[in-house]
Amino acid sequence: MWLFLAVLPVIAFLYASVGHGGASGYLGLMVLFSFEPAVMKPAALLLNLFVAAISFYHFRRCGHFKFNLFYPFAIGSIPMSFLGGALELDSMVYKQVLGVLLVFAILRLVSGFRKRDRELKTLTIWQGLVVGGVIGLFSGLIGIGGGIILTPLILIMRWGTMKEAAAVSALFIWVNSAAGITGQFIVGFTMETEFFIFVVIALIGGYFGGYFGSSVKNNKILRYTLALVLLLASTKLILTQ
Repeated sequence: MWLFLAVLPVIAFLYASVGHGGASGYLGLMVLFSFEPAVMKPAALLLNLFVAAISFYHFRRCGHFKFNLFYPFAIGSIPMSFLGGALELDSMVYKQVLGVLLVFAILRLVSGFRKRDRELKTLTIWQGLVVGGVIGLFSGLIGIGGGIILTPLILIMRWGTMKEAAAVSALFIWVNSAAGITGQFIVGFTMETEFFIFVVIALIGGYFGGYFGSSVKNNKILRYTLALVLLLASTKLILTQ
């Protein structure tokens, strides 16, 4: 357990630095330490709530949050995340597909963006609603906040900059995690006392990660950090049995 508590803030730091809550990382860590499957999903969502919140605070404080880029995703996502959180389905296929898709996102990120790619495009409401709804359902089913899908998608579609994507994803993850964990409570989940110890430990790493990510000047550093985070998430999803 001590080793688990030592690694937890490191994961929170990495994920918070790119505007993520870290659920996929926490789930992978809990698998390594043989946590009961019944507690893994709600525990990851709870940690997501707090780490994503502190990450959003830092990115918003630095002026990177764009409400117009956020709300279409959120409106489409919240009801679907709630539904996914309440459903008890075998999510193996979803995890495998998502893990493979993340590999393509990683390749796109590490290959860089050509100069002509720097011109941003405007997100339409219908695009945000559809994308948000699909990501929300995945998020609720698997027990993640959805940032590992949303952030690279915003960058690849050129709907926002690296830091704008991080800020939007942080709040998106928060609302998805809140909806997902509410669905868990409705089906009878009760919170374990040790979860709150995990939250305090993760918040330490998340605070410094959010501060670093929102303040660093070099977007290339953030892009490669995001690629590392996605690689960890993809590996966990693909190898989960």
